[in-house]
Amino acid sequence: MLYFPLRLRKEPVRLQFCMCFGAASKGTPVAIPGTSLAPQGPSAHNTDGIFEDLKAIQREYGYLPTDKLQAIADARGMHVREVFTVASFYPHFHLTAPARVDVRVCSDMSCHLRGAGLLKQELQTRLSNQGPDNCSIREISCLGRCDGAPALLISTKNEEQIYDSINGERAADIVVRKLAGEPLPHTRPERIRTEIHSDPYIGTQKYGVLREFVKSRDFTGVVAQLKASGLRGMGGAGFPTGTKWEAVRNCAGDEKYVVCNADESEPGTIKDRFIMQHLPHLLVEGMILAGLVTGAKSGVLYIRHEYEHPAEACQDEIDSCYRENLLGSNILGSGLHFDLKIFISPGGYICGEETALIEAIEGKRSEPRNKPPFPVFQGLWHKPTALNNVETFALATVILARGVDWFKSYGRNGTAGVKFVGISGDVRNPGVFEVPMGISYDELINGLAGGPLPGKTIKAFAPSGPSSGYLPASMLNLPLDWDVMAKPPVNSMVGSGAIVVCSEDACMLDMALNAVKFYRNESCGKCVPCRVGSQKMVDMLTAWTQGKQNSSDLQVLDELSHTMMLTSICGLGQIVPAPIQSVLHHFRDEVDAHVKQGRCPAGVCSVGGRA
Repeated sequence: MLYFPLRLRKEPVRLQFCMCFGAASKGTPVAIPGTSLAPQGPSAHNTDGIFEDLKAIQREYGYLPTDKLQAIADARGMHVREVFTVASFYPHFHLTAPARVDVRVCSDMSCHLRGAGLLKQELQTRLSNQGPDNCSIREISCLGRCDGAPALLISTKNEEQIYDSINGERAADIVVRKLAGEPLPHTRPERIRTEIHSDPYIGTQKYGVLREFVKSRDFTGVVAQLKASGLRGMGGAGFPTGTKWEAVRNCAGDEKYVVCNADESEPGTIKDRFIMQHLPHLLVEGMILAGLVTGAKSGVLYIRHEYEHPAEACQDEIDSCYRENLLGSNILGSGLHFDLKIFISPGGYICGEETALIEAIEGKRSEPRNKPPFPVFQGLWHKPTALNNVETFALATVILARGVDWFKSYGRNGTAGVKFVGISGDVRNPGVFEVPMGISYDELINGLAGGPLPGKTIKAFAPSGPSSGYLPASMLNLPLDWDVMAKPPVNSMVGSGAIVVCSEDACMLDMALNAVKFYRNESCGKCVPCRVGSQKMVDMLTAWTQGKQNSSDLQVLDELSHTMMLTSICGLGQIVPAPIQSVLHHFRDEVDAHVKQGRCPAGVCSVGGRA
């Protein structure tokens, strides 16, 4: 008898799956039409490519029948429990047959602010006569359409589409038409809405840095320029890029890898989607250069599966590079070799953690590894790996093309560099903007994003999604500066630049609960502090929104926060307390109104049965 923990997704159920299987067959592998089932190599790599097999089966049947999981296990020399363990981890895969049309409404942060709850209720009312076998309506974690909130996903056996800026009437009409046999209407790629100043190839031949590099072979010069520029990892961690590439180059051995993290699944984070859609050449060139500098001959671009159009744009760019001899075994006749492929994520925010992402590429459960060793020394397939995010690779290209002086001079007030930020929530003009480092949040929000919605005022903003916590509107004068934002008294972060704005209508305790629920739902469950602690924190904050607070709650919260930050394996568990701790610091009066006065100042929470 095998027990597998159920991964939590929005509607958590505290139970375990129990499944009984016979011993795995050791006979001839069973082939399944449309899959890549073939005898694998060494057992350490027998999960390589397993997601393509799972996806092929799900496309055919709409879910993963047990006998088909057994067939995959047989073909790969695995036990069926190993295949089930992988498939059951990812929300993209269905282990039982879903409804004919599955509607999932994003309820995180920006969508929560822009009416996701009301949208879900309206859909339940409009589609109540369809029956559970025909239509299911539930919540889903962030879909990466924060600038088009509210957003939802509609999926069927062999179709899946994301719709943003949508209302209940239109969404219900799509569902009814699909049930009547019509295809899901396709969405179009986003159009560029702002001029890009950093692209060095406007009006000129692309891949100029690569063309020069294969002539000079100046490996140390590239690293020196990146170090001099001060380029950090732009996914939020902020580790120096030049130092990372140099470390991988100095590692012994011929087998090394370059990996790009384009998962960006945290609420509010949308700038990598924009870069891949409109500037894929900068990303691809940055990855090629990283490969040649570090000595890696293979690269993987890991893209979240919701990013259909950006993935297509990047694949078109990669195909073009192969045609122009900019990728492959003999780049531009230089004898240098680098191959690049796209890996589509099977889903889950935890995949954004670098070692969890590597586990997913290897066809395993996306659970973070213990560190050290770090990916620089033991990454993909336990080989040295240079892993950066989309913006980092793109800006590496910009720096090497335009020069360190240009990059440093682009910033303001002594802060160097350029940044792509995504602004969403309660603003008139949500979107992605290319800005100089050092610009104030006031200029970003009230200037570029058009300020608050008509008739509203700004109450708070998150500088980088839920992980940064919430700051009051009185701090809008802060600069987009790594050091200023990280130090007291701010104690926040620039992070990935996922700026989410809350108007006066938002309840900050409710927003903290929304953020903590996101982390609870997305916890991989590997470590106890995160798995248990996030649920405990959700229970506590839920009670507060209902006007219930024990005298020991604040002490328990502090102890729980301290424990999670010290003992969680990865950054997800460590950052869970950030939203509520920031609200207690900056918006304590709102929390006290709930638990001491039995009222929600914003009229959002169900204190005393109201709202």
